[in-house]
Amino acid sequence: MTKSIGANPGHAATYYAASARDKRIRPSLEGELNADICVIGAGFTGISAALQLAETGYSVIVVEADRIGFGASGRNGGQIVNGYSRDLDTIAKRYGPDRAARLGEMSLEGGRIIRERVAKYGIDCDLIDGGFFAAFTDKQVREMGEVRATWQKHGHDGLEMVSKSEVSKYVKADRYVGGMIDRHGGHIHPLDLVLGEAAAVESLGGKIFENSKVIEIDTGAQPYVRTERGMVRAKFVLVCGNAYMSGLAPKITEKMMPVSSQVMATEPLDAKLIEELLPANYCVEDANYVLDYYRRTADNRLLYGGGIGYGGQDPANLTGVIRPNMLKTFPQLKDVKIDYAWSGNFALTLTRIPHMGKLSDTVYFSHGDSGHGVTTTHLLGKILGEAVHGQASRFDVWSSLQAYPFPGGRMFRVPLTALGAWWYGLRDKLGV
Repeated sequence: MTKSIGANPGHAATYYAASARDKRIRPSLEGELNADICVIGAGFTGISAALQLAETGYSVIVVEADRIGFGASGRNGGQIVNGYSRDLDTIAKRYGPDRAARLGEMSLEGGRIIRERVAKYGIDCDLIDGGFFAAFTDKQVREMGEVRATWQKHGHDGLEMVSKSEVSKYVKADRYVGGMIDRHGGHIHPLDLVLGEAAAVESLGGKIFENSKVIEIDTGAQPYVRTERGMVRAKFVLVCGNAYMSGLAPKITEKMMPVSSQVMATEPLDAKLIEELLPANYCVEDANYVLDYYRRTADNRLLYGGGIGYGGQDPANLTGVIRPNMLKTFPQLKDVKIDYAWSGNFALTLTRIPHMGKLSDTVYFSHGDSGHGVTTTHLLGKILGEAVHGQASRFDVWSSLQAYPFPGGRMFRVPLTALGAWWYGLRDKLGV
């Protein structure tokens, strides 16, 4: 399917929505249906779980309040970043070496799942290998070296340190003193990826209903999911709404906070210019607490993201937040037009570790990938499918990681979290 720029009703006005290869609108759920599994949410987690289960032979129905990939799955930076939002040393100190080892075993799997599905189902999503982590200070370089050493203990052989003189192989910017590359990283058009995976679910007999907001979940022995105009009765229900749950399941939402991140895409740049800026075509993210991330697109735009809005609040001027940072990195783009600017919410947990568990013996959930979702959602969606199939050993590891409500409740969680982010941001600026 060829790519074209154009309207895509029901999606935010993003570059991804405009350039998506598949703009079909699926029907809304009407009436009562039965299935082995009902999945709530057609983002990466829900679609990953649905595909795992459909491949195993289950009948699957996915219900989505808006459009496939409407939330963070279709709005993110499109970077395949391995691991989690907390490093494995921190996980070991917090949860013990045994569980850190188990998470370490799984830490590259999300990226492998993406590549395997792209190949198996012929998903055209502009997949490019390679990622670069950029350091502003010698301290950040040392910390990257420590992370690399830890990763190597867990079998990650794709990390290589980059000296200051070598930075220009990956990014033409004077801001960085070094960094680290991940040859197992990469980047994709995320909306095309989730749409391709959704089409794979449908090819195996699964059904996906858009514009079908769930208003009730029954968690009994024979659970059901009710939408405004329909109902699905199932043997199991998987709740995969993440930051767009809107209070549907308070036991989940009280342990996460929606957080917005802002992204913009320039007009298409001259091929020679974009190749000069990012010669290896690796995606880039820096090492600050509130980080910037950027990459080339297939049509030679620079896609640049950053900023953060706790509670899911968007700034009044999206480009006013991101463009100054882009120009600090690439001042030669001062006259370049910005074609698209948008934001999207991801689900943040207090521990910055995903929260998996059960609402009952028949209702499972996964949420809270905390800004590290492209790979982690694919892993955890697969693990949800395994658990439903009776292979729960990996699910049990994740569900044993304790999650907590944010301090201050709904009223004070945002200012308290923002204060913490301000403190770490100040440390980045001071280089301490």
